[in-house]
Amino acid sequence: MTSARSLLVDPDAPGFYHCISRCVRRAWLCGVDPYSGASYEHRRGWVEKRLLELAEIFAVGVYAYAVMSNHMHVVLRIDPTAAARWNDEEVAVRWVRLFPATKGGDVDDAGCRQKEATLLGNTDRLNACRQRLGSLAWFMKALNEPIARRANREDACTGRFWEGRYKCQALLDEAAVLTCMSYVDLNPIRAGIAGNLESSSHTSAVQRIERVRSSPTLGNESLKPINPSMVSAHLPITTEAYLDLIDWSARIARADKRSRIDATEPPILRKLGLTGQQWHHQMMGTETRYWRAIGTPRSLMEKAAAIGQAWLKGIGSAQLLMRRQVA
Repeated sequence: MTSARSLLVDPDAPGFYHCISRCVRRAWLCGVDPYSGASYEHRRGWVEKRLLELAEIFAVGVYAYAVMSNHMHVVLRIDPTAAARWNDEEVAVRWVRLFPATKGGDVDDAGCRQKEATLLGNTDRLNACRQRLGSLAWFMKALNEPIARRANREDACTGRFWEGRYKCQALLDEAAVLTCMSYVDLNPIRAGIAGNLESSSHTSAVQRIERVRSSPTLGNESLKPINPSMVSAHLPITTEAYLDLIDWSARIARADKRSRIDATEPPILRKLGLTGQQWHHQMMGTETRYWRAIGTPRSLMEKAAAIGQAWLKGIGSAQLLMRRQVA
């Protein structure tokens, strides 16, 4: 049974989340549909471009994403407190950039300026826009709806393109964020459509690899969101160390080596208090062992109490992980 998303996502506090949107009616987001033989590979570019555009408009830091054949993943940190600090002019400009005035299908610059001026003269409307620019629900709405309309026009059909609701998991600690990011970046490799990180098209891993190659000094900086203009939380690992971590994770996640963990474990695992086996267990169980949230047993119990539940799926897995650590 579904529950109100507002119970899981605090509208007033920053937080990390893993969101998944899946297509319905056997629809294909991109790639080659095995039923019709039609190729929708070009749609990957639609999604990636839209995602990166929205990351420059909303108070959100995008940390990982992967565009797959019939679904997409995104790990982000929404920060409504950042939107609250924007002045009125910045809110108006961002909102009109999100919903510009158009004429004949093209952006109308004069109409946009008029729309900004009108918005600045309406305090209640401006406050509503400010709240929406710091909202996870509005971010996902702005991401999914245009893609659905465009795909429906291309398919010459109407109706839903995405499932009714995107799946959302709260990431309650740094270990949860990093394991989930790795899980997302490794989706193409696990699905067998890419042989390594460099060939994992339309993922955040490729974005990071290309940026480090163009500017090697970025590899020594703390891991930041893909959209560097958004001042957001830095994770306790450098970009280069993260790329090494997911490269190592890709090797241990191979189907023919699931039980083999390389003795040379990345140093970050010690900082997170996880062994290689524990890391692998949590990363691979992102969608199967957890549901609404990922974290330690204590953080999951606290989250369950906060949303009025006695239990959350994943508490048992987290407890097992802790017992293995003690053992």
